[in-house]
Amino acid sequence: MFKKKLLQIEALLIVGRKKMSPKQFIFLASVLVGITSALAVILLKSFAHSVYQAAAYANSILKLSFINSVLPVIGILLTVMATRRLLGGTIEKGTSQILYLVARKASIVPKKQLYAQILTSSLTVGLGGSAGLESPIVVTGAAFGSNFAQQFRLSYKDRTLLLGCGVAAGIAAAFNAPIAGVLFAVEVLLVDVTIAAFTPIMIAAATGALVSAILLNENILLSFRQKQTFDYHNIPLYILLGLFTAFLSVYYSRNFLKTEHYFANLRLGAYKKALFGALVLGLLIFAFPVLFGEGYESIKSLADRNPGELLENTLFKDFSSNQWVLLAFVGASMMLKAFASGITLGSGGNGGNFAPSLFLGSYAGYFFSKFLNLTGLTDLPVSNFAIVGMAGILSGLFHAPLTAIFLIAEITGGYDLIIPLMIVASISFAISKRFEKHSLDVKGLVKKGNVFTSNKDTNILWTLKMDAILQNDPKTLAPEDDIHMVRSVIKASDQGMFAVTSGEKLLGVVYFSDIKEFIFNDTDIRAKDLMAAPMEIVYYNDSMETVMQKLEKSSRSYLPVLKEDLYCGYIDKGAALEAYRNQLKSMIFE
Repeated sequence: MFKKKLLQIEALLIVGRKKMSPKQFIFLASVLVGITSALAVILLKSFAHSVYQAAAYANSILKLSFINSVLPVIGILLTVMATRRLLGGTIEKGTSQILYLVARKASIVPKKQLYAQILTSSLTVGLGGSAGLESPIVVTGAAFGSNFAQQFRLSYKDRTLLLGCGVAAGIAAAFNAPIAGVLFAVEVLLVDVTIAAFTPIMIAAATGALVSAILLNENILLSFRQKQTFDYHNIPLYILLGLFTAFLSVYYSRNFLKTEHYFANLRLGAYKKALFGALVLGLLIFAFPVLFGEGYESIKSLADRNPGELLENTLFKDFSSNQWVLLAFVGASMMLKAFASGITLGSGGNGGNFAPSLFLGSYAGYFFSKFLNLTGLTDLPVSNFAIVGMAGILSGLFHAPLTAIFLIAEITGGYDLIIPLMIVASISFAISKRFEKHSLDVKGLVKKGNVFTSNKDTNILWTLKMDAILQNDPKTLAPEDDIHMVRSVIKASDQGMFAVTSGEKLLGVVYFSDIKEFIFNDTDIRAKDLMAAPMEIVYYNDSMETVMQKLEKSSRSYLPVLKEDLYCGYIDKGAALEAYRNQLKSMIFE
């Protein structure tokens, strides 16, 4: 029945597309993508919130203090099971995969991402894994946009645009923050977007936020209504908070990646690794229950309510009235979050770092301001600093200051804190970028050799493969070949460069343009006398960007290619440019 309805809707869209202009159809598509992305958000958020409430009930009423430690073990094991049995054994995690697909795979998101992220992240985070749902939401929204475009055979440009619409709608729905949704899509993913593309992205974000506002319980959303007014006398301390969050961003980024890498590379079976990692995570959560799940409830406690609630149902509950113990607990939780998130993802769970960045930011702001207050040095509005700290960490980790500023402004219900938000976010971004050239997501791509760039030409070059431009059946010369043999080889080929080899080992190259003046003279000269060392050597595993740089640097139209130190062919600059033009044409018009 459901499938029949989908087919009917698809038929209506096909008819409608014929009667609409391309721009009108994109506007309609942005609404539909916004709705589907928002529904995915509602499903994920509602499930995660329900599990959190159930765990809280078990702790408070049934006195099952260990339940928070057990649920993440179950969640990560179920995630690994679902990945292996339903998703082919692997699943890409984080928004970095969308960056890669936009830049390298013509914005084609695999169909399995329509449901894979919802399934696995709901099991991991919903059952207490210390990660966030926003990255899975972003991937799911991107999948809806990309696959909608593929279904209606839209161009690469429109496919990328609808991918961005899905991302914007997902973030907008998750926080009821449409402006932040638009900025995240543009600032983090579609960094080369045109002004004309803003309208569909704004429509999708507004649609996602509207659907979320109608259907999603407001208590599930991260929002704040209690805050104090901004006092400009505190600007120097907001500057210091910007520095503090910058260095914390670097700390989180480095330790998260180290922890994730360690657990991901353990020489254990998938289930043993999941069990080991989940047990370690369970121990952390037993000591620090605030590390359970997304952590949004504890963020609200810091900013809106009595922070002493954080010590309830913990090993430190008898010290809930001691402000220094509470401060130490907040500080320890803040420093452990990187390890908890790294273990969650490295051992087989699925989630992202968006929610952890907000968790870390609120704890950092609270710790910074409360410490100064307890020392008697000043009297700062702690809730304000807890809120503004989130913008500092988000900006420092994702290198997205505009998203950070407007997201926090929207979830606080106004722009009273816009000045400190701008100060903290910009300082954190500038300092963290000084120590970490790439954002947390992009660092993952860099480690794999997939350096992301907003340059369209570079992205298209990255989609080309060496085999597509390698001339792999070349005529070669032996070092002892005399002038007559050299002449006969040149006459029998249209090559412009000839490699001189010995047992497939490259000795040198002979360019026809360099020897054409005396090649037809009968002189006692051999190939080894004509050859010269190549100005540049291309290696088989070089990216196309590197190949083009070497061609440009050498000022030659041909360069030899080595594979495992053996000569395997040559690169023709003309052929490479032709392959680039064909790829560009296919990406625009396919």
